[in-house]
Amino acid sequence: MVAALRIALIGAGNMGRQHLHHLQAVPSARLCALADPDPRAAELAAQWAVPHFRDHRQLLESVRPEAVIVANPNALHVATALDCLDLGIPLLLEKPVGTTSAEVAQLLHAQRDQRVPLLVGHHRRHNPLIARAHELLRQGALGRLVTVTALWQLQKPESYFESAWRREAGAGMLLTNLIHDLDLLRHLCGEVRQVQAFADNALRGYANADSAVINLHFESGALGSLTASDGAVAPWSWELTSGENPVYPHQPDQSCYLFAGTEGAMSVPQLRLWRYAEPGAGWHQPLATEVRATVPDEALRLQLEHFVRVARGEEAPLVSTEDAARTLALVAAVERAAASGTAQHPAAPLPD
Repeated sequence: MVAALRIALIGAGNMGRQHLHHLQAVPSARLCALADPDPRAAELAAQWAVPHFRDHRQLLESVRPEAVIVANPNALHVATALDCLDLGIPLLLEKPVGTTSAEVAQLLHAQRDQRVPLLVGHHRRHNPLIARAHELLRQGALGRLVTVTALWQLQKPESYFESAWRREAGAGMLLTNLIHDLDLLRHLCGEVRQVQAFADNALRGYANADSAVINLHFESGALGSLTASDGAVAPWSWELTSGENPVYPHQPDQSCYLFAGTEGAMSVPQLRLWRYAEPGAGWHQPLATEVRATVPDEALRLQLEHFVRVARGEEAPLVSTEDAARTLALVAAVERAAASGTAQHPAAPLPD
C-alpha cells in the first residue's frame, strides 16, 4: 500500500480550514505541518498534532513536505509558490493564481524552468455537475453554442463587510466571486475574444463594485452575459443553486447558467436539456425536455484527490498555471472595460 502523501498547509484562513476538513477524508493525503502568522493557527496545529510555523519558509526548510497547499492571502500567492518551486515541492495554489500579469509571468517562467507539478485551485471545475456539462457541450448535445446567460445575484449581509479589507479596493465580488464564474465560462464555452462591462458601487459606496453586467464574445462566435450583484435579494448564483457548499441554503429549482445552441438548450446546475422532438421544428412547436443527471460529490475533496495524483506525477493538472493565468487575464480585461467604457481583449501573460 502506498503511504499517504505528506502535505503541508500554508494559510489557515477560511479556505485553508476547508482544505483541512477534506484532508481528514482523503486516505492518500496526510497533513504534516501548518504555517500561518496568526496566533490562532498554533492552536489549530496542536489539534492536528503537527508542527506550526509563523513563516512558511521555515516550514519548507524544516519539514520538507512532499507537497504543499497554498491558501494564504492573494497578494502572497506567487511569492509563496516560487519558494515551493525553488525547493522542487509540488503545490496546490489557491485561486487567484496571482494579482498582476507581471508576477504571474514570473511564476510561469519559473515553472517552465523547474518543471514542478502545480495545480491551481479553481475547484468548481472538479464538481461532477460541471464535468458533465462540459462533456455534453463537447459532445455537441446543443449543436453549435449560440448564447450563454450567467447569473450571480445574491445579498451579502452587512456583517460580511465588518472586516475592513472587504471594503477596500481589490477585495470585491469580481476577484473574490465572479472569477469562479468567468473561469467556468472559459472552461465550458472556450476562450473569450472580447469583453464589455458596466460596474457600479451605488448600493454601498465601498471601493469595489456591488453590481456588474459583463458581455462576452467568445472565439467560437458565441455570445454571453454575466449579470451580478452582491446586494440584491435573489436566488440565482452557483452558491445557492448548486448545493456545493452546505453553508449556503440550497435553491435546487433555480438555475445560474443557461446555454442555448442550434439544436438544444441546457440549464445548469440542473443539467436539464430542451430540444424539439422533430428536426426542423420551430417556435410554434413544443420543446421536449430531459434531465441528464449525475451523481453529486464534493468538489474540494475531488480536487484534493486529483492533487495527490498530480503531485505524484500520475496526472496532468486539470487547471494549469497557464490556464488559470488566462482566467486572471479575463478578470483584468473586465476591470479595464468597466473603467474605460470600451471593449477590451484579454491578454494572458506568457513566459519569455
